[in-house]
Amino acid sequence: MSNPFAQQTAIPGIKKIILVGSGKGGVGKSTVAANLALALKEAGQKVGLLDADIYGPSIPRMFGALHQRPTFTDEGGRTRIQPLVRHGLLLMSMGFIVEENQAVVWRGPMLFKAVDQFLRDVIWGELDYLVVDLPPGTGDVVLTLAQKVPVSGGIVVCTPQNLALVDAKKAVDMFKQVHIPLLGVIENMSYFQPPGGSDRVQLFPRGELNSFLDTNKIAKLGEIPFETAIGLSSEAGIPIVAAEPDGSTAGVFAEVARRMMDLLPNH
Repeated sequence: MSNPFAQQTAIPGIKKIILVGSGKGGVGKSTVAANLALALKEAGQKVGLLDADIYGPSIPRMFGALHQRPTFTDEGGRTRIQPLVRHGLLLMSMGFIVEENQAVVWRGPMLFKAVDQFLRDVIWGELDYLVVDLPPGTGDVVLTLAQKVPVSGGIVVCTPQNLALVDAKKAVDMFKQVHIPLLGVIENMSYFQPPGGSDRVQLFPRGELNSFLDTNKIAKLGEIPFETAIGLSSEAGIPIVAAEPDGSTAGVFAEVARRMMDLLPNH
């Protein structure tokens, strides 16, 4: 039987591809992906952010670019796409092509073609990192990516409670099944620290995430706090790392980016 991962072809100019996934929606995966990409850029890296959630793209709203459109050029009969640029990041999303309230009702082959075009036909140029915001779950997109391009690593986003851990375990197993190295887990909405207070408040019942990571020797890359400013900045179209670059939350994302880069020094 042929190896479905033997046909990977690197994208010229892109050094590392990082997939950010979760086993379920609602854990802040897109928020983490966006701010991680910005933190990498702040660390001096050239970074692109690909929103691979074809059916429910979030990146256009998070970057205040709902009504922006990429430009298309013809190169010898091949259509090339110029990505948008926000805060120094190159961005591509299905949300830049269709209206926000327009449903994308596609079967698998059309989805696969769209993902391939976003990889091959977007003019990414020279990038140190292409961060890919995966759709929720363990579906077709990650398998398509794993088969088409060499992926440097995957990151799973999870919230503290066991209800989220159940699905995060599936995302961990997903990366294993498609032979993508798991770099670690980011715990989002980990705690709330009231303004002026020093004690951390657990908004979610703390489950068995830490023991699961310890048992399976999986790194926890960081704990992102529950902070009102994170949600407000995303709604305003300026992710928190760009909105408050000297703030404590930006510092947490900077540490996550540093740990991730340390795991991939020569990959």
